[in-house]
Amino acid sequence: MLRWLICLTLFASVGLNQSPFSTTGLSAADHPNVVIVITDDQGYGDVGFTGNPVIKTPHIDALAAESTSLSDYHVAPTCSPTRSAFVTGHWTNRTGVWHTISGRSMLRDNEITFGEIFRDAGYETGMFGKWHLGDNYPYRAEDNGFTEVYRHGGGGVGQTPDFWDNAYFDGSYFHNGKPVRAKGFCTDVFFEKGNEFITRCAKADQPFLAYIATNAPHGPLHAPQKYIDMYPDMKDNVATFFGMITNIDDNVGKTRALLKELGIYENTIFMFTTDNGTAGGANIFNAEMRGKKGSPYEGGHRVPFVFHYPRGGFTTARTNDTLCHAVDVVPTLIELCDVPAPQTVKFDGTSIVSLLKDQPADSFEKRMLITDSQRVIDPIKWRQSSVMQNKWRLINGKELYNIADDPGQSNNIAKEHPEQVASMREFYEAWWGELEPTFSQTTEMIVGHPDHPEVTFTAHDWIGQAPPWNQAAIRAAAAVFPKKPSQKKLKHNGHWAIKVHRSGTYQVELRRWPEESGMAISADLEPGKDVPGSSKAYRTTPGRAISVQAAEVRVDGRAVASAKVEPGDSVVTMQIELTEGSHELSPVFQIPTGEVGAYYCTLSAMGN
Repeated sequence: MLRWLICLTLFASVGLNQSPFSTTGLSAADHPNVVIVITDDQGYGDVGFTGNPVIKTPHIDALAAESTSLSDYHVAPTCSPTRSAFVTGHWTNRTGVWHTISGRSMLRDNEITFGEIFRDAGYETGMFGKWHLGDNYPYRAEDNGFTEVYRHGGGGVGQTPDFWDNAYFDGSYFHNGKPVRAKGFCTDVFFEKGNEFITRCAKADQPFLAYIATNAPHGPLHAPQKYIDMYPDMKDNVATFFGMITNIDDNVGKTRALLKELGIYENTIFMFTTDNGTAGGANIFNAEMRGKKGSPYEGGHRVPFVFHYPRGGFTTARTNDTLCHAVDVVPTLIELCDVPAPQTVKFDGTSIVSLLKDQPADSFEKRMLITDSQRVIDPIKWRQSSVMQNKWRLINGKELYNIADDPGQSNNIAKEHPEQVASMREFYEAWWGELEPTFSQTTEMIVGHPDHPEVTFTAHDWIGQAPPWNQAAIRAAAAVFPKKPSQKKLKHNGHWAIKVHRSGTYQVELRRWPEESGMAISADLEPGKDVPGSSKAYRTTPGRAISVQAAEVRVDGRAVASAKVEPGDSVVTMQIELTEGSHELSPVFQIPTGEVGAYYCTLSAMGN
């Protein structure tokens, strides 16, 4: 189905007073509901309750005032890796997710998420907003245990896999795999859909897990103007960044009020956290930490974590400063919700219920944890890494800090504590040795599956070629029009990793612009409208025409089909034969200066 055939009504077949759920026999009274709010690029210091003197987060601050907070909770320094650990309880590098693009942001199919765990236990499971663990079967949220999914594409609104020309306001998103049009600011929309799900579940007396994952305050920086205006003394980028967070805060308040209105507040776990260090607030307040998003230093991966659950006794302000990690979330929820753990999974994390209760943490004193920021095709040993034990931090295998005495990590004391360095290096070596054999297990997009006969790939997931990961880059065609033109012919070195489910004939459709745009391959595009904020919307970049003469499809480096491209063609179609198994798919457009990868490719099984 064409993505531009947008559904005009959402949830039309399910009224809020009707239950869309089958009877599971699981009573909501016996199992707590779970609401998880995780934001994007909001750091430890980007909330009021940790000490930020400027930001307005009254609802999150009120939540923290009646909850357990973890002050030494860590994630990965960037978003996809954190989310993979958060939903599976496994190290990011074990899940195959150590980047945010280039085919390394897709969660391996053998991983089991909390969506699957809770669904299999009889819960309804909803995912709203940012998934960023794969846009193709079998890596999407809807393939990983979530019974209700309402999300954008890629890692953010307006990124390459997202619906074309999305720009934070009045966008189109994917509801259970189908594009639907929405009205309003994206964060408001994702919370609204999450709240509709919560309402339906509550009225059906059905326990639920609602995973509300915002793309805000990730750039580009856009927000409703009234929130930007709340920070008149800040520079435009900070005002918008903080405005996006205050908008999230208002939505947190609305969702908590809804839980009370529905009568399920007491029996609902409410968790608030973020996915990496700050991207925009470090110069205002960073809790004395060194580093921000992407950094192996503390400011890159120490983030807020707030846990509230009235029936469980988590209703008073407590702060625990024991070291813990995103891999601990799944085991903790399993214990508190009394759902069966998957028998085939050994978690890298552990339940931290005792820490949340602020009980003695002697068993955690010697525990070591690792976070790193790879952002490469294949992991590199010690790259952007932090080995952590209690208050010790070993950075990149060389620098040692004790953040109890040196929170800003300014005094490298590795020479004074060689035994501590040796111990932490030994732990890392064992960790790396266990995981390294799995790095070659490339996540492959499955084609020819009878349940998913048509698959669309985007340049976001090119492996081996710098991908245009957002729609501004698609519009600019940077590879074709580089800032410093070369005399050499352009060469496309990228591919998509695919796994053919069944041998046979496949139809390949190649596009310069996405299908829903309806634009010809050789067309240029006018700039789109901007939206409020300190950034320019991706769609305001003019769409540059590429003089495409022909197209060619390569499989495993060998040309298997080619076709001329005529003026006015919006798509070029070919048929190829594929054998069952793993392949590298590389479609290209031939242009006067060489070749460029086809930005969008749809592969369909032909009656296999």
